[in-house]
Amino acid sequence: MKFLQSLLGKARFAVRDRLLYRVSGLRFFNASPEEYSKRNYANNVAEYNTVLGSLNAQRRVFLLRDVYDDMMLDGVKPTRDTFHSLMVGTMRGSRMHDAFFFKDQMKITGLVPDVTFYNFLISTCGKCKNSDQAIQILEEMKSMEVKPNVQTYICLLHACAAQGRVDRVYAIVRDMTAAGLGLNKFCYAGLIVAHKNKTPFTDDFDAKVTEFVERSKIWSSVETDSANAENVMVGVTDEELYNLPTAEYINRRGGFVNRPFTAYHTAFNAAADFKNVKLTDTLLEMLSKEKKIPDIYIVMQVIRCYCHAGEIERGLQYFEEFINLGRGNAAELFVTLAEGAMVGYTEKGMQISQDILVRMNERNFFMNAKMGSELLLRAAGEKTGGYTNANYIWDLMRSRNVYPTLPAVEAYYQGLKDRQIPQDDPRLVLVTQMYDNLRSRFRGSGNV
Repeated sequence: MKFLQSLLGKARFAVRDRLLYRVSGLRFFNASPEEYSKRNYANNVAEYNTVLGSLNAQRRVFLLRDVYDDMMLDGVKPTRDTFHSLMVGTMRGSRMHDAFFFKDQMKITGLVPDVTFYNFLISTCGKCKNSDQAIQILEEMKSMEVKPNVQTYICLLHACAAQGRVDRVYAIVRDMTAAGLGLNKFCYAGLIVAHKNKTPFTDDFDAKVTEFVERSKIWSSVETDSANAENVMVGVTDEELYNLPTAEYINRRGGFVNRPFTAYHTAFNAAADFKNVKLTDTLLEMLSKEKKIPDIYIVMQVIRCYCHAGEIERGLQYFEEFINLGRGNAAELFVTLAEGAMVGYTEKGMQISQDILVRMNERNFFMNAKMGSELLLRAAGEKTGGYTNANYIWDLMRSRNVYPTLPAVEAYYQGLKDRQIPQDDPRLVLVTQMYDNLRSRFRGSGNV
């Protein structure tokens, strides 16, 4: 534990100083062995792998390449597990340049990338919306005699879907069926994403979505589970690998995400993004006919769709009905409604949002920095009125020592300034100090 705490303490300086030695401290080659041992945070490949795993778990992927550089300085030879950890981190951080760097380094060390490594690399291309590069990786796999598996093709499908390349997606589907591979729920989710991202937008989108959701329910004897033991070991879920909207919620408990609803999740998310109330209602009817209860993620998308489409009261009603059923009670539900009700900054919507926030606080729900920052950013856009919601969100976060992101603080700061608040106002003074500190930390070092 002390080892990890020491690493985390030194990692804070990494963000500020941006030096090669920012993880381990300055290294002087004439230092005594005892002094060098105190400064170093890992001495062998096992310890370095532990460090990489810790950084991945904390999503501090910007430090991975520095740890790798330190391994090279220490003369520690990385293993296949090392490169897998490095690739997982770059995938999560959508750092495609680093991903190809590690691929080249793996070859230099004499290790041939395996199918799992290539799958992570294709997924990274998908997250960066570079389907051309993803296809080139598949060709490289064939030239290296690395046999693609089901997961490879689904990763490639989603990489093409991220750019709306419907033609390529259907070509991949044809290749899979020709090879005797059935289409599972992740394939149909990818087809929905492809049509969602296709430009120009087609009028048959609703029909396509409902068709893919229906077809995803059909069990096929040749359907193959895409799960991979290696992915489980490094903590990568299929949802994260394929960049599905449920990726950040998949490990939550309490009925937050019902995994058999994968196609439904993607469909409801697309409907909410397009403010398509008609499609949302159609999907709800399909669930009702199956006598299935929506999970928390689906409820969030329904509320988001109604509110962003201007039907705030309907969103509130659906929220109340679900809460009264007692089937799920999560902070994300309250945050989704509070954020959605503020769309348009109507007097009634702002009041509904404030009431929901008060109810959430009374239930002692924890609002993390991400949720709080999103709420503050939305509330700070209010141009008229008493700025009550923004002030309440700010006070709520400060009371729990939760720090907003720079964009949220900047928006709130500008909102206060526009209201011509006296310069010595305690709230404005505190916000100004935090804004200046964040701006000097991030903008001064070019990290935003």
